[in-house]
Amino acid sequence: MPPTTFQHTEVLPLGKDTTTEYRLVTADGVETVEAAGRKFLKVDPEALTTLARTAITDIQHLLRTSHLQQLRAIVDDPEASGNDRFVAMDLLRNAAISAGGVLPMCQDTGTAIVIGKRTEGVLSGGDDERALSKGIFDAYQQLNLRYSQMAPLNFWEERNTGTNLPAQIELYHKDSDAADPSYEFLFMAKGGGSANKTFLYQETKAVLNPKRLARFLDEKLRSLGTAACPPYHLAIVVGGMSAEFNLKVAKLASARYLDNLPAEGSELGHAFRDRDLEQQVLEMTRQFGIGAQFGGKYFCHDVRVIRLPRHGASCPVGVAVSCSADRQAKAKITSEGVFIEQLERDPARFLPDVTEDDLSDEVVSVDLNQPMDQIRAQLSQLPVKTRLSLTGPLVVARDIAHAKIAERLDAGEEMPQYLRDHPVYYAGPAKTPDGYASGSFGPTTAGRMDSYVAQFQAAGGSLVMLAKGNRSKQVTAACKKHGGFYLGSIGGPAARLAKDCIKKVDVLEYAELGMEAVWKIEVEEFPAFIVIDDKGNDFFSETSEPVLQISFR
Repeated sequence: MPPTTFQHTEVLPLGKDTTTEYRLVTADGVETVEAAGRKFLKVDPEALTTLARTAITDIQHLLRTSHLQQLRAIVDDPEASGNDRFVAMDLLRNAAISAGGVLPMCQDTGTAIVIGKRTEGVLSGGDDERALSKGIFDAYQQLNLRYSQMAPLNFWEERNTGTNLPAQIELYHKDSDAADPSYEFLFMAKGGGSANKTFLYQETKAVLNPKRLARFLDEKLRSLGTAACPPYHLAIVVGGMSAEFNLKVAKLASARYLDNLPAEGSELGHAFRDRDLEQQVLEMTRQFGIGAQFGGKYFCHDVRVIRLPRHGASCPVGVAVSCSADRQAKAKITSEGVFIEQLERDPARFLPDVTEDDLSDEVVSVDLNQPMDQIRAQLSQLPVKTRLSLTGPLVVARDIAHAKIAERLDAGEEMPQYLRDHPVYYAGPAKTPDGYASGSFGPTTAGRMDSYVAQFQAAGGSLVMLAKGNRSKQVTAACKKHGGFYLGSIGGPAARLAKDCIKKVDVLEYAELGMEAVWKIEVEEFPAFIVIDDKGNDFFSETSEPVLQISFR
């Protein structure tokens, strides 16, 4: 029988974190004071600013050691596909470059998210959000990051804030021993690609069935695709007192922030992790064939499955991922100072001594200096999933540039010659450091440009496209009709591409758009894979439909 007397439980009862290692940022701005027979922790605003600036700096350049160990495990796994190993190796190389502190690991340097929990005995002046925002502002001004936040001027018009503010800052109370006051944080930088792969499904109790849930996840997880740069840290949350709470838990779980939840539920209604189901879902994803972006086993590094209490008439199911730019760090302020999670500063130690032949199937070199008809003729001889090495000129254009070119076509103007003569790369660079040809410059999500492809190809442009992630059936149909190709670029290694592959960058048009301008870049040995060909073949069509007849135990 349910309890008839009041009993309180935390919905997310996290056990004590005994594994996270911290490093001291500063002891300044923190002191203990006594009043009314109690000890209080006094935190100056500048300490919060310093912490936020340090946290953003670290998570843009450094990863957790556990994440890097998982990438190395892919390279060492004899069951991994050649493409799995190639992607994992490129991500390790990217991490080694990014750790130098100049090029961020991803060109989409994300929305800054801060979650803070303070005990009653913390005294900070009350304007903590401002102090944290100032640290985030400083980091984005001083580092080679990208501004992505758009301010609405009215309902239809918007403008880049030029600071990457506002940040998402959430501050909460935390129960704790009054004798040891503390302030705990989670800092995240969430890019658009992985944020866009957060989904809410309003289901019913019918999904709480081993066979039904297996079928549901087989379908929904495949639909995540690769636009958010797998291998993923995948989170699945079932239940929740509201839809928004479900998605919040999913985000935190994808950051492994909730790993210390209990393994079993109770009549009081707290959350728990189902570790057995996590392993079953992980095995399911390894059967999809999607792999680490271009076929194989490693669609996911790991899975978190969390069950929440729910209203009897509602059963929300949330899905969220953390991508290859796995950017988060815990932090804390105690009487001893300001501390942040110790991220890996020497990722190069995870790089194995292997050759290109060990990593993937045969690679085909493509000279982009050829006329477009010759480039397409070469690609037409190759099957989907073929790994390519591209050398020569690319035109770079993404959302706003595509919209402007579409307006010109609608007005009766011709397709710009540069989109007729060269492949188009969907991307937008971060700031360019001194001495570099470009800042971090990885691919953006291809699907955002899908609505333009048929019109552009009919006008003679965009006949070879390069980006990340899967495309719609309309793109496959357009490529078949017009003789076009979509090449997939590895999502994630933006720093490595900038350092090793991009040799020259010039603005072609719309310079006033900043990183959204049309660029012409020169690349050398730029890695890519054939995803859609001119015959209507699409690699992702082979992996998008559920084929497994399975049930969870």
